[in-house]
Amino acid sequence: MESPKLNRRLKLFSLFFLVQCSFLVFFDLLFFTKLVAATPGIKVEKIAQQASTEQDKIRAAAIKAFNGAVELYKQGTLESLREAIKKYEEALSIFRRVNDKEMEAFTLFRIGRIYSDLGQKQKALEFYNQALPLTRTVGVKIGEATTLNNIGQVYSDLGQKQKALEFYNQALPLRRVVGDSSGEATTLNNIGQVYSDLGQKQKA
Repeated sequence: MESPKLNRRLKLFSLFFLVQCSFLVFFDLLFFTKLVAATPGIKVEKIAQQASTEQDKIRAAAIKAFNGAVELYKQGTLESLREAIKKYEEALSIFRRVNDKEMEAFTLFRIGRIYSDLGQKQKALEFYNQALPLTRTVGVKIGEATTLNNIGQVYSDLGQKQKALEFYNQALPLRRVVGDSSGEATTLNNIGQVYSDLGQKQKA
């Protein structure tokens, strides 16, 4: 018979696994204020029915493509990740068409994440660097901080440690400004890892 303590730990692990396997990890969930409109739980058909303008209907098509990319990403295979990029790019073109800069930035960020997962670091940088100015345009500091952090991670993976520190150190104060303690901890850990890689153990 399982002890209450073990049972609680199993429940916590299950919750953690569910969060990890959902279409967005914690930072992505906080990334933009409009994410609820792109959450897989919302049925595109319902959005289309409620759409009052042609632009709303077009945006519903973007959300459908976005959600398709989400499902492909969750499969986690090489082929599904490549297909996810195509779906995100389909959504991206529509978000640009309706001038939804917030979702444009978020979609660019998601494409960058996939390219990074695939080991295509320069492509990841290309998309992150497109997303970054848009996060500033729409004024979502947590999105800006997350993008800066991920750019730093790519540079670290490429062995450009000083460049990585530059971006981590831009992300850190933004994490603090918005009160993102979990994100702050992640960025601090990333900075520590860079110093460790550089042999500066006390600094790490």
